[in-house]
Amino acid sequence: MINTWKLAALSLASAIPLVFASSLVSPHVMATTMKMTGNSTPLTIERIHASPALAGASPRGLKLSPDGRLVTYLASREDNQHFYDLWQMDIKTSKRSMLLNADDLASGELSDEEKARRERQRIYGQGIMEYFWAENSQALLIPAAGKLYYFTLADNKTIELDTGEGFVTDARLSPNGNFVSFVREQNIYVLALDSSTLTQLTFDGKGPVKNGMAEFVAQEEMGRMTGYWWSPDESSIAFTRIDESGVELVTRNEIYADGIKLTEQRYPYAGKTNVEIELGVIKLAKGNNKQTVSWIDLGKEKDIYLPRVKWLPDSQHLSFQWQSRDQQSLDLRIADVSDSDKAKTIVAERSKAWINLNDDLQFLKQQASFIWASERDGFNHLYLFDLNGKVLKQLTQGDWVVDALELVDEKAGWVYFSGRKDSVVERHLYRVPLAGGKIEKLSSRSGMHSAVFADNKPVYLDYFSSLSQPPQVSLHDETGKQLAWVEQNEVTKNHPLYDFAGLWEMPEFGELKAEDGQALQYRLFKPVPFDDSKKYPVVVRVYGGPHAQLVVNSWSEADYFTQYLLQQGFVVFQLDNRGSAHRGTDFEYVIYQNMGDAEVNDQKVGVDYLRSLPYVDGDNIGIYGHSYGGYMALMTQFKAPDYFKAAISGAPVTDWRLYDTHYTERYMGHPEKNKKGYDAGSILPYVKNYQSGLMMYHGMADDNVLFENSTRVYKALQDEGKLFQMMDYPGSKHSMRGEKVRNHLYKSLAAFLENELK
Repeated sequence: MINTWKLAALSLASAIPLVFASSLVSPHVMATTMKMTGNSTPLTIERIHASPALAGASPRGLKLSPDGRLVTYLASREDNQHFYDLWQMDIKTSKRSMLLNADDLASGELSDEEKARRERQRIYGQGIMEYFWAENSQALLIPAAGKLYYFTLADNKTIELDTGEGFVTDARLSPNGNFVSFVREQNIYVLALDSSTLTQLTFDGKGPVKNGMAEFVAQEEMGRMTGYWWSPDESSIAFTRIDESGVELVTRNEIYADGIKLTEQRYPYAGKTNVEIELGVIKLAKGNNKQTVSWIDLGKEKDIYLPRVKWLPDSQHLSFQWQSRDQQSLDLRIADVSDSDKAKTIVAERSKAWINLNDDLQFLKQQASFIWASERDGFNHLYLFDLNGKVLKQLTQGDWVVDALELVDEKAGWVYFSGRKDSVVERHLYRVPLAGGKIEKLSSRSGMHSAVFADNKPVYLDYFSSLSQPPQVSLHDETGKQLAWVEQNEVTKNHPLYDFAGLWEMPEFGELKAEDGQALQYRLFKPVPFDDSKKYPVVVRVYGGPHAQLVVNSWSEADYFTQYLLQQGFVVFQLDNRGSAHRGTDFEYVIYQNMGDAEVNDQKVGVDYLRSLPYVDGDNIGIYGHSYGGYMALMTQFKAPDYFKAAISGAPVTDWRLYDTHYTERYMGHPEKNKKGYDAGSILPYVKNYQSGLMMYHGMADDNVLFENSTRVYKALQDEGKLFQMMDYPGSKHSMRGEKVRNHLYKSLAAFLENELK
């Protein structure tokens, strides 16, 4: 299920004290004292989605040139927050300038494949959406509308590359910048930049066979957006060949305002057939020699996943992560590409529930070893292994999790990582000696920090935000010392948020206990203005699914609607139930084969706490969520109708048999082996419990959580004679994009909450 939706947003920033309650009884909480300053103009739904963006100048696509001389980023325009140009900042002079105007590149309709790929990536916008640095820091590759452009910094010149006929996707520069590779019409191509020679590497891609392309579940659930990988020396390309013949061909009715589009999609329903996948290596030919392909032995079992592929520094060995269908086994295997019949298992991870994937594998160049992240002790930590799979040392440990391996500086002997060592509601940057030793904290401000390191120089960009600070970008040296601002983004009089900042409310953070004694983090926003002698209705905003965390000290566009609700006189409450991310496997595994049970119980604990507060109207509590949160809204209202007077369910999964294999079976197992769990985790058995106060909405062209999930509930409610509201959006996908769509949607949500809870 959509990971980027779950993660809410990259956000982070000021020193906000966070004080936690220790139990449900007499919780000790303290409001955050850092308030924003500005005018007190009431926030409107139209302004939430209008340009310029309320968050101000929040660059995306941050990169450092490989030589560490330039910062590049994508910046939106004042009159259109969804249109991006490429900008640069000279680190030495701090001078900023537009590097490339998107108007100079092609524009036009995207291919269906590219539209689907961007939906999987949660990329939305126009103009320049991605770019790639050449290793020599002298050039950039920019894809735009299915064409490729090569920009050279020395002469400030852009040329369109001749890629032939057809729409180009998944383009990139080779490691040394001598080639451009891309996928077109389900085959891989390579363009030599010195000679402009275009070479087709695969030929059988058509129909259900795709070369160099990630299958649906790889993109949506594994975070793997590509299906090919260059070797470091540019001599070879590893690639996946997938055959979707066995995957059920679903004919979806994508309903638009002006008609219905019949779309065929290979959708791997839980318990049904997945793609067949192969891993090959193409040796690039020299001269007139033919390209040769060798196939890696993936083992006898064919019903598997291939979530990660990575070359070793010698370009002679290829690693891949082999995952069993039940996701209880994950092997790191290494194959000698000259002897591909013999792949060796180096690390074997096992779980009685499931194994979470990550991108934290780094092969070292100066020693025969690698860094690998594992949850084998119950929390995600970093380990140093030799190439035979022996653990040399555990680099991090404790009852906290590493978020990501950020950089390994072998020369200086440091391993940089982000994690939750100091607070589960914040992400900080740390480093630990490669030889093992004391962990150093590099980031200082309370909030969320995301680092972008240079390839060849020990400097990094810190993308930071907090509840009281929209995203900022600063440049730091290897010790964490700030060198310069890239985007300070202060909320001053000229900032788009300033007119509204005076009414921007900070939450209280606290902690409750689940039925098994585990701690549940929450945050609570009070209405603006607040009168402690009054009683207020409550909106519980929920996600509740795995790999997500809402209770964080972070800036998020999702909180704009929260601020609007506060100004309409609502309390807004959020609680991360068991199954949520960044708390360790004991906290997550509670939901295994039984989704919709512990999560509902934990949200009820939150409501019990709310009803203990003197300013809460305990009879007027509603719940609202989208995607897994939509599922939670239905489950809580149907299973606990005495707790929630109203519910808003957006794009929900309503029967886990209707969702995809990789996500669903990870948490629920196979439907044939866990029929009881699937039945209990479905919305449909509880429809009869529904009383009143339900609104559902769905994008009518949703290709992730199919529209059928909602229509089944509509029909079940109608058959039971139950009254409810629905608001479906022609042409909208799962993320409900577009200013007009979102304005109408949020006005509808606000009107429903006003009618039901006041």
